[in-house]
Amino acid sequence: MATEEHSVAKAEEFKVLANEAFKDRKFSHAIDLYTQAIELNSQSAVYFANRAFAHLRLEEYGSAILDATKAIEVDPKYSKGYYRRGAAHLGLGKFKEALKDFQQVKKMCPNDPDATKKLKECEKAVMKLKFEEAIAVPGSVKRPIAESIDFRSIDVEPQYSGARIEGDVITLDFVKKMMDDFKKQQCLHKRYAFQIVLQTKEMLQALPSLVDITVPNGKHFTVCGDVHGQFYDLMNIFELNGLPSEENPYLFNGDFVDRGSFSLEVILTLFAFKCMSPSAIYLARGNHESKSMNKIYGFEGEVRSKLNETFVELFAEVFCCLPLAHVINEKVFVVHGGLFSVDGVKLSEIRSINRFCEPPEEGLMCELLWSDPQPLPGRGPSKRGVGLSFGADVTKRFLKGNNLDLVVRSHEVKDEGYEIEHDGKLITVFSAPNYCDQMGNKGAFIRFEAPDLKPNIITFASVVSISRISKSANIILCIPHPDVKPMAYANNFLRMFS
Repeated sequence: MATEEHSVAKAEEFKVLANEAFKDRKFSHAIDLYTQAIELNSQSAVYFANRAFAHLRLEEYGSAILDATKAIEVDPKYSKGYYRRGAAHLGLGKFKEALKDFQQVKKMCPNDPDATKKLKECEKAVMKLKFEEAIAVPGSVKRPIAESIDFRSIDVEPQYSGARIEGDVITLDFVKKMMDDFKKQQCLHKRYAFQIVLQTKEMLQALPSLVDITVPNGKHFTVCGDVHGQFYDLMNIFELNGLPSEENPYLFNGDFVDRGSFSLEVILTLFAFKCMSPSAIYLARGNHESKSMNKIYGFEGEVRSKLNETFVELFAEVFCCLPLAHVINEKVFVVHGGLFSVDGVKLSEIRSINRFCEPPEEGLMCELLWSDPQPLPGRGPSKRGVGLSFGADVTKRFLKGNNLDLVVRSHEVKDEGYEIEHDGKLITVFSAPNYCDQMGNKGAFIRFEAPDLKPNIITFASVVSISRISKSANIILCIPHPDVKPMAYANNFLRMFS
């Protein structure tokens, strides 16, 4: 009895420490501490619900659903279990499942104004979804929106003072002027925005799903991870590493948009450089280059606010044209998410994937966009609820089977902006420092030099008053962005949980 009481008391101590770690935004550490509390006392619904909340903060929605469900099993009357599970379903865009949980919360807490508000917002989201499904035109018969746009017929008002494209050629001078305008929070005229996006679509749709990149001996190549609408951090990358050019090429490895409130500025900048010089910049699809994610996490709302509904449809079409992976000098495999649920996948299979669609919920394309590495060997369920987790043995077999040396992927925020895993065979790179203005992480990018392609990882931080370089630590600190909060254009309901 005394031992049991001691375990319960010790579990409470771990919970208190976990709560403090959560307040300090050390969510991974909080999860570890809640886990220790659960190991000592598995009959506390609070511990599971709190760990679910930490998983939510790390966008590990699959793990959050499992923990919230466990909290409900331990105590079916604990409303926060349903609340957390509803929030996790929402993060995955599963509005109907979320609605069921919030209906239960309302039933259990009928006089709670917060529960009432969230239920109403969820009901609105489900009604909107049903309406969109009812009026949707089958993809096989729907004419692409790009075919209906004639940007040349759009007049530019005399009073417009922003960047202009002269003729059909997008020049470096135009891109520089456009970026300067964006820094001042000035908009690009719709005519030129249409021109950039349409020209980019034409280039991207001609590419295979796996693109081969050749870096000549003595030359370098830079790989960036998620940017997530953090335009001013993108500008810092260019300030520190140079603008994209044939002599200074980049690969941006997906998740250009969502979360950050300058996603339109980011995507137009990257697309403009692609139009200016196709070999200066390569672009890969991430899991956030999709309708379902854009609807929830802000890009759709931002485009609708800054441009119009036509652009919402156009960007969705262009995102379906983005390649899924790249190989540098036949040695470095670069993909947004990760590897596969089966062994033996060859590069030729990736190259032949029909990517011109919204990402499916399973299969090679889904796994390329969603999967994550894990420390244990073999494969496991995804902490996100989509894709899978894969171990070092899976990585090594894939590399050996395709005569490759290294996997570079993104998709996960890392405290240092990067992480080297799987015995040095896999690197995660994430280029959005202080993600969502709250995570406190550094950003990073990787420079490869041919012929050896040894990765040189450069890290940088966000939100300081001046730019400076700490050469000894190889850390670059950068300037802040304007006071516009992340998720400013996100789904109203989701913002309640951010």
